Amino acid sequence: MTRNPSPPAFDPGFTQQYRSGLSRVINPDGKFNVHRRGTSWRDVHPYLYMLNARWHVFMGMILAGYLVTNLVFAFIYYYAVGMEHLRGSDAPTPVAHFLNAFFFSAHTLTTVGYGNIWPDGIFANSIASLEALLGLLAFAVATGLVFGRFSRAAARIAFSEHMVVAPYQDGTALEFRIANRRSNNLMELEARILMMTVERGDGGPFRKYAPLELERSTVQFLPLAWTIVHPITESSPLWGKSAQDLARLEAEFLILIRAFDDTFFQIVHSRYSYRYEELIWGARFAPTFEIDEQGHMVLDLARLSELLPAGAPNPTPALTSG
Repeated sequence: MTRNPSPPAFDPGFTQQYRSGLSRVINPDGKFNVHRRGTSWRDVHPYLYMLNARWHVFMGMILAGYLVTNLVFAFIYYYAVGMEHLRGSDAPTPVAHFLNAFFFSAHTLTTVGYGNIWPDGIFANSIASLEALLGLLAFAVATGLVFGRFSRAAARIAFSEHMVVAPYQDGTALEFRIANRRSNNLMELEARILMMTVERGDGGPFRKYAPLELERSTVQFLPLAWTIVHPITESSPLWGKSAQDLARLEAEFLILIRAFDDTFFQIVHSRYSYRYEELIWGARFAPTFEIDEQGHMVLDLARLSELLPAGAPNPTPALTSG
């Protein structure tokens, strides 16, 4: 008689193996807390790196590449070609001579060509032609990178600083809140929560993952804030657990938000996580929007993480959501 093998334990991709000292799985910026070793230069893709780099890093790399390229060609013109082959570059000092070579390189690289300095001779013209070709290719790549960064759809979701365990109907619920920081329209949003805990067994500690069922896992639009609620019922993995229990289990709640961006007509994602020490017990979220004198809804993102005691009255009773 053969026995059916037991189904494999659920693993979202973070492995069940556990090593002590891990701060969290997902960093506050949404990136996975994973650093790679053993890679080589062949594994680095410059286009992907520059496409994903922060704007100040990207612009710094473009500026540095521009300056270095012009310095290299300036040295070539100054030492290899000779300044006598750059007509109109006469200068009273060597430093001024070199600056003329540098600015001639900049004019050639960008194909501006003011005409105040021009190459003389086959060798000088060959170097200038090569630099002009290099400039055309480099600026084409830079233009593609800038366009790719501007045209790429990316969600800018604001998450509340804390999760709360708040009163909910006749019991309690685990809640957090999100909002769209940008003015674009997000539609058909879907939220998922995984609770990751560290369990102790005969074979040592291991990670365990449990999906949390939401009161409402989808909404059609996100013009205001969305409070995502997991009711703590008898079927919930949080049933009967206290703050001390979650600390002992090193609980972390992994969040995945999926939405359709109406501007780019693409699916966008956003990741976040809360650890057990980022849970507030016995609190609820304060309203985030109000109605102005013209009857418009005004969303205040600065109040996204504002909390009230669980039993405190609503400061704006007329508002029923947000």
